[in-house]
Order: sequence, then structure tokens, then C-alpha cells
Amino acid sequence: MPSCLWTTFIVVLMMMMMATANVAVDGFREAPKFYNSPTCAAVDSPTGTLCFDGQDAIHVAMTLDAAYLRGSMAAILSILRHSSCPENIVFHFVASSAASASALRRAITAAFPYLEFEVYPFDDAAAAGRISTSIRAALDCPLNYARNYLAYLLPPCVGKIVYLDSDVILVDDIAELAATPLPDGAVLAAPEYCNANFTSYFTPTFWSNPSLSLTFANRKACYFNTGVMVIDLRRWRAGDCTTKIVEWMELQKRMRIYELGSLPPFLLVFAGNIAPVDHRWNQHGLGGDNFRGLCRDLHPGPVSLLHWSGKGKPWARIDANRACPLDALWAPYDLLQTPYVIES
Repeated sequence: MPSCLWTTFIVVLMMMMMATANVAVDGFREAPKFYNSPTCAAVDSPTGTLCFDGQDAIHVAMTLDAAYLRGSMAAILSILRHSSCPENIVFHFVASSAASASALRRAITAAFPYLEFEVYPFDDAAAAGRISTSIRAALDCPLNYARNYLAYLLPPCVGKIVYLDSDVILVDDIAELAATPLPDGAVLAAPEYCNANFTSYFTPTFWSNPSLSLTFANRKACYFNTGVMVIDLRRWRAGDCTTKIVEWMELQKRMRIYELGSLPPFLLVFAGNIAPVDHRWNQHGLGGDNFRGLCRDLHPGPVSLLHWSGKGKPWARIDANRACPLDALWAPYDLLQTPYVIES
């Protein structure tokens, strides 16, 4: 079954179970509540909004679906567990359709009853007609493209956000990542990997056409992973970045200029013009080899965020009794079933 259809099936099944016995919600245990340290500054929100005022307010954006809900729960818990000011964190979740958004809201509320969050329905049609098939069917789901529209899905009062994929675990204070400076002109910040073969993300058709390849002229363009980004949404709106990404997607429909899902349009618009983030904030690729299912080790250096990008997800490998060694670092945050206990 194609990944998008499988995700839709899971969402429908989840809603059916919740309607009868709340099985999907009750399958996750309630997370402990975490409190601010005495040094945290107070942040205020106007009644009925998530427009938290104050420099210490941290806005985190994630997409949310039934297939990755278990990973999202673990990611949220890890963020709160390692934050010195967890009560100052506001979560913004984007989900496909109003129906699934309602079901997922109930699941998040049951596991984190104290959490400041909102769920925003994403109209798949906004992206579906612009998606070209990629080398992995899982990359073609419209929700993967929701990050293109965050500036308009989230309230206009939300300025700077930390965007995270659902297959991450933080082992450090997210406040440090959120405080990444964005110099004038930079819309986003992310760890860059200039040793990667940047040309491989685009087709010979792209590189052989000067009107296209000159896009990167005078830019030191490097690969960056879009699963961990700090984004200034006000600058995004001012620069009309969504339109720029959409234009590349529409060109891709007419002539194939790249191969891999939602990443290349981001590279086309931002590569070479982003603020750098230390690599410890995205130890990516832990999902293993996409073709042979091999386990991967951490990259050399310190670690603040582990990212199971790739085909293998830790919860699936644990359930299948085929866990990789690093999956043991994800297991303590598993709210569905875990032999570990995290003390509050």
C-alpha cells in the first residue's frame, strides 16, 4: 500500500478506535509535568491566543500524523525533559484535514494535559497538485510539504520558530537552538554539510541549463537537512518565500530538475544564504541505510539532537525486535510502551 494511503488508513482507523473505546488515546501514558527553573523569565499570552510575549518564549512547529504520532510524542517529551524553562515552550502542530487534526489533538491533550499547543489543519490540496514523484514514496505525502506554508498556517504574531521533524530526540536545552542568531538577510538557520555532494540533489537537466544552474552563482551552496531549522516567519513572509518554493515545484512538474521530495526546493531558495548551526543540533541519518537497513553510528563530536532521518524509525525497529544500538537512546522517551522510567 502506498505510504500516503497507508497514513490515511491509519488516521481513519485511529478515529474509529477513539470513537468506541479511546484506545488510541489511552495507548499513550501521560507524561510527567515539567516546571520552569527559578531563573526563567515569565512569558504572557493574551487570553485565547498563543501569542506569547517575551524574549524567552520558544515556539516549536512540527507536522503531526497518525503514522508518526509515537515519534512526535517522544520528541515532545525529550524537548520538555531537557528544557530549563519548559513552561515557556509553545507547540504548533500541523495535521492533514480537520478530522485528523481533531483526533490528534485529543491524543496530545491526553499525554500532555498541561501543554500549550495548537493543531492547525493543512489542506493537502495546497501541495498535492505540485508534488512530483520521488525515489521514496514516503516523501510524496502532501504533509511533508506543510513546512512550506508555516508562515501562513501559524498566527501572524508568531515570529521565530524552531521547526523539527517527528523522528528526533533532544538531549539538550532547546532554548540554545532557538537563540541561534539570524543575521540581516537570513530567513532560516540550520546545520550545513558542505562535504556532501550537492550536485547529486539535482538532475543533469538542471546543471546543463545555464538559466537554472546559475541560480547558485555567487552562493556557497551546501546541503542542509530541513528536519531541524530555525525560521524567522516574518522575514519569510516579507520575502514571499512560499511563492519562490512553489515556483520551483511547478517547474519540476514541467521538467524534472531534482529527485528527492521536498528538500531540493528549499535548497534552491535558501542554500548558501542561511545562518549556520552547530552540527550537534542535527545528528541525522540514524534511520540507517535506505536500501540495506544497516545501522549507523553517531557522527564525531558532541550531540544535542538525534535525528532518525532515513527509512528506519526506532519505534518500528524496536517493535520488530531489530533495534539498532542507537535506538536505545530513543526508547526512554517512548510514551506508548517503554521499560524505562523518566523522573520529572
